[in-house]
Amino acid sequence: MSVWPARVSLDPHTLRFRVSAAARVGHLLHDAGATAAVLVGAYGLVLSFDNLSQRKLIQQSLSRKLVHILSGLLFMVSWPIFSTSTEARYFAALVPLVNCLRLVINGLSLVKDDGLIKSVTREGNPKELLRGPLYYVLMLILSALVFWRDSPVGVISLSMMCGGDGVADIIGRRFGSMKIFYNEKKSWAGSISMFVFGFLVSIGMLYFYSILGYYQLDWIETLQRVALVSLVATVIESLPITEVVDDNISVPLASMVAAYLSFGY
Repeated sequence: MSVWPARVSLDPHTLRFRVSAAARVGHLLHDAGATAAVLVGAYGLVLSFDNLSQRKLIQQSLSRKLVHILSGLLFMVSWPIFSTSTEARYFAALVPLVNCLRLVINGLSLVKDDGLIKSVTREGNPKELLRGPLYYVLMLILSALVFWRDSPVGVISLSMMCGGDGVADIIGRRFGSMKIFYNEKKSWAGSISMFVFGFLVSIGMLYFYSILGYYQLDWIETLQRVALVSLVATVIESLPITEVVDDNISVPLASMVAAYLSFGY
């Protein structure tokens, strides 16, 4: 008489279900860990620049712009660490969503985070959090949910907002003595740097994603298309409409439209 336990056989459907369930749980744990890691990184970035500005190592205005440039770019760079599941984009979007809630809570003065206020506002007024900074994180959420890693459109639009517009402000303030004739608040130096750095950052991000296998691009056509998108974003950023539509809305949305029409997906 055999002492070995009877072998339990599973039908193919049950086996596939169990394997799928195990993979799903693995993806959820993977994405939860990735979300936590990116949240810690985002908080650490803001904290680091707040510390630098408090120690007078960099000006507060420069600190604010560097946070503007780096937080969005690092958010995009983090996308590949998330899983291949369909839910991964939603986990990634939790990072800017948490920051969105922080901005709303502090902007409404329900709580007061002096470090946050100093690092992302121009004048230290909490209500500023409900304008440019809030629009910024909303664009991060939109790009992650709608375009994710499936389309270069989101990557390009965020590159224009973070790299292009962010550097344009820094260069424009330092070297912007020659103003654009139709907008005295914008300079030729700022607009030229907007075009150049928006283009370079976009190409850099596309190259990063192409190396990882997300995009297969014809680089001659890609350079031409990105140059066109950068030109559109630069023109939009230079228009005297900031009092009506914030740059953190107009630049990425115009870039999305131009990139979608150029790339077709």
